[in-house]
Amino acid sequence: MTNIYNFSAGPAVLPKEVLAQAAAEMLDWHGSGMSVMEMSHRGPEFISIYRQAEADLRELLAVPDNYKILFMQGGGLSQNAVIPMNLLGREGATIDFIQTGSWSSKSIKEAARYANVNVAASAKDNGYRFVPPQSAWNLTPGAAYLHLCTNETIDGVEIGYVPDAHQHTTIVADMSSHILSRPVDVSKYGLIFGGAQKNIGPAGVTVVIVREDLIGKALPYCPSAFDFKNVADNESMYNTPPTYGIYIAGLVFQWLKRQGGVAEMERRNIEKAKLLYAALDADDFYQNRVQPEYRSRMNVPFYLRDESKNEAFLAGAKARGLLQLKGHKSVGGMRASIYNAMPLEGVQALVDYLNEFAGR
Repeated sequence: MTNIYNFSAGPAVLPKEVLAQAAAEMLDWHGSGMSVMEMSHRGPEFISIYRQAEADLRELLAVPDNYKILFMQGGGLSQNAVIPMNLLGREGATIDFIQTGSWSSKSIKEAARYANVNVAASAKDNGYRFVPPQSAWNLTPGAAYLHLCTNETIDGVEIGYVPDAHQHTTIVADMSSHILSRPVDVSKYGLIFGGAQKNIGPAGVTVVIVREDLIGKALPYCPSAFDFKNVADNESMYNTPPTYGIYIAGLVFQWLKRQGGVAEMERRNIEKAKLLYAALDADDFYQNRVQPEYRSRMNVPFYLRDESKNEAFLAGAKARGLLQLKGHKSVGGMRASIYNAMPLEGVQALVDYLNEFAGR
């Protein structure tokens, strides 16, 4: 098949230009005689790759000077433990959570091993179809921080605004599945983190953007390799970082800049999301259960009215080169992830198939 469109939620589609460049540089990076996979992480070649990637990400997100950018291992899931160990400041402190889907629920469960957890608001009883209004949030005065998952990859719920929090309360945001898809005011957050395998690069890299005054407060039992101070002081090389993943991420950052940056990505993502949701809403054969104002631009779960047709739908999609549309096992149905690297043509191909299948 010549036209393949990969709708996987992650690891996810990468720009073809990036894959082609990585292939061309696989055996010999810029005349060094080495593949990036073979380089010492402390050698001048890889140091130049790392510093360019860090600078490009800082430019793309307009990261203020008083924030550190860390490239870590363990995925976004590990940060649910690493962040409490670094930001709690003391035993017995409280973390506030807004529960908007599967990933914020995982964060709550993990954080409870290290801190008092207050679920300040939850949409669980309503099937994660919306974000609870801020007027209903029961925030804790003096909480160590407020944790949000600003885009729920599984449930398709997105928080498109910066919430209010108590004065002096730090906001921590898991942006794994929509980072770099829209502009964000980094200064409104104490810490932003995300696994790379959706909009940044391959699995294995976790990006952490953290305000400098929050660094250096790790609890005594925090592993040294996960202590933000050690990672920051050593330019993410306290231990051997995921070098090839950082290299690919750097190529993605350069690709984003050539496309026009994050603002242009947002324009494209709005266009793609409108096209797909319009098709789903136009025929009652399909159903998206998220309230429209909270629908994710990146992850679009949907259900067939007649779920006995699920396997036929997936088989037909695969035959047309539309891959990885099966929904997460915890919720079933279908899911189309339309990250930055998914072209408008891919979404149009999916819409054409949706219309054809429903009509048939």
